[in-house]
Amino acid sequence: MKQIEKTEQTKQKAFLISAGIPGRSTAEASASIKELHDLVQTMGMEIAGFQVVTLQKIHPKFYLGTGKVEELLAEALDLEAEFLIFDQDLSPRQQRNLEEHTRLCVIDRREVILQIFADRASTKEAVLQVNLARLEYSLPRLTRAWTHLSRQRGGTRGTRGEGEKQLEIDRRLVVKKISRTKQELAKVKTQRTTQRKQRRSLPVPTGAIVGYTNAGKSSLLNTLSHAHVIVENKLFATLDPTTRRVELPGGSEFLLTDTVGFIRDLPHDLIESFSSTLEESLHSDFLIVVLDASDPSVQQQYETTMQVLYDLNSLDRPVIIVLNKIDLCGEDLTHLSAIRTKHPRSSMVSLKQQQNIDQLTALIEQVLYENYAQQSYRLPADRYDLLQYLRKHGRILSERYDQNCIRITAQIPPQFHPPLEQYAAVE
Repeated sequence: MKQIEKTEQTKQKAFLISAGIPGRSTAEASASIKELHDLVQTMGMEIAGFQVVTLQKIHPKFYLGTGKVEELLAEALDLEAEFLIFDQDLSPRQQRNLEEHTRLCVIDRREVILQIFADRASTKEAVLQVNLARLEYSLPRLTRAWTHLSRQRGGTRGTRGEGEKQLEIDRRLVVKKISRTKQELAKVKTQRTTQRKQRRSLPVPTGAIVGYTNAGKSSLLNTLSHAHVIVENKLFATLDPTTRRVELPGGSEFLLTDTVGFIRDLPHDLIESFSSTLEESLHSDFLIVVLDASDPSVQQQYETTMQVLYDLNSLDRPVIIVLNKIDLCGEDLTHLSAIRTKHPRSSMVSLKQQQNIDQLTALIEQVLYENYAQQSYRLPADRYDLLQYLRKHGRILSERYDQNCIRITAQIPPQFHPPLEQYAAVE
């Protein structure tokens, strides 16, 4: 896979191509090319131009018809583009044929995502996962690097050409690297599992923030935890899962993890390759799905996210929908009604303007304790330590002070009952 070089002085120019099948709506085509535009900018390239193409059928040689390839090539050359970037996944053969025909570097959507992942990976596990995904992507495409040698068939009868020898050597090296990377990754995953077990052994609920990339997941983690997680207006700003402790206004605590963002048509093998960032959603008590309410394709964001969660078998727990950036929506919020109808557990917020945050925290607290029965207690008037205990580990529904006691109604997980049992009240 070609390493894309970036310099401070001159950005490489790319011409974008989104080729869809008949029946795709104009809105879908527009959202698709906008997302590719954002991805390529995140990668650090300049957008020279773009074109949306509707195909009657996919051509095996170039993906597009020969005439359309010539038309797009002429436009790309006029704009001095060095890269042709397809919004669709190309087969190794199509990629190779296009590069030979156009003499430009041709990359597809998957390679763009891999490049961004490579740039942003920071922990050992993320770096290993990026390397594995890139190696597996590169293996069937090795002839891109050795086309000039693979055609050589010189030598005596019964011997193989230099290109063929080099290609086989290269393939063996890549296969070995894949095997070694998988072994290293397995060790790191074992360490992460141990860390997760240690967290789970603590009597603290856990939640995971998931959703569309650049929707505000890291901003939500910062808002709720008062942490300082990196926040950038770029796709995939978060690659490594980040966990912070959150204390709700009522005193309840839980652990919250920010995960990698989704995009439409995220390839399943990439989901698997970067499963560690998504594993947190599999092992959490509840999920917070963050969507960009100001995006015209918010319904598509919602469907994409829920489909990925379904594929991960993660929809067997409470889900809270956070519709962020309502400050950018104006007064008309009817485009959000379908999502809110389907998910009553939803909250419309502006994290930037800190709007409706109290409503959201109340919803989280409700989800944390809704499955626990209400308990009544009569605490001694001087046992403020027990009151703090209840606030930290449960949800106080009512609090009334009498002359000799504090009457409390609360929801609290069973493991926290013992210190309170002698103060249980029968109403």
